[in-house]
Amino acid sequence: MTDAAKRELIYESPLASPADIADFRLEGQAAFTFPLGRLRMENLGDPKEGQKSNFVLWCPVEFPADISVEWDFWPIREPGLCILFFAAAGREGQDLFDPALAPRTGEYDLYHHGDINAFHVSYFRRRYPEERAFHTCNLRKSYGFHMVAQGADPIPPVADAAGPYRIRLDKLDGRVTFSVNGLTVFDWRDDGESFGPLLRGGKIGFRQMAPLMAEYANLRVYKLKK
Repeated sequence: MTDAAKRELIYESPLASPADIADFRLEGQAAFTFPLGRLRMENLGDPKEGQKSNFVLWCPVEFPADISVEWDFWPIREPGLCILFFAAAGREGQDLFDPALAPRTGEYDLYHHGDINAFHVSYFRRRYPEERAFHTCNLRKSYGFHMVAQGADPIPPVADAAGPYRIRLDKLDGRVTFSVNGLTVFDWRDDGESFGPLLRGGKIGFRQMAPLMAEYANLRVYKLKK
């Protein structure tokens, strides 16, 4: 983790009630409840519909290039998969919600081969048998579908999970670090050439694949500075 960097809190939400996500943007279909005072998310679409059954929930805030994102996570029901999008913006620098960009409705290819650039880290990957057999967290950079980093996922299956799991994502000067409960999963540096130019500021968003159910709380975003 980039612990040597100074962190300045610039956004926080407990994700404890409907009011906490009132201005968030949903792409796709999902149900949000708060039975334990934290955000529980589950898909409304039929998993048999494939990518059409998945969704992304975007925080509306435009964040700077160098940030640290933290949240608490509890897996409730498998199978499925979780993703955090970050540094998400139009490919020409537009705001993510610019109406000139093609509509996005949760299908995966709209996010890696559509009108936007973004990083995304997939974690708690339990959708397919090969993912359940060997648990990893994957970092991809888009536009495109570039796998740039991978590490072992320390979160156990639902049957053995005892959250919360504190997840942290740091992005500073092209360096991207991901950790769970203080354990570094991967630490990768973007050279700004191999997979396209460095990505700057943008939005963050949470994605789930059906039929996963999971809970989130205590979202905090910090500005990083050396």
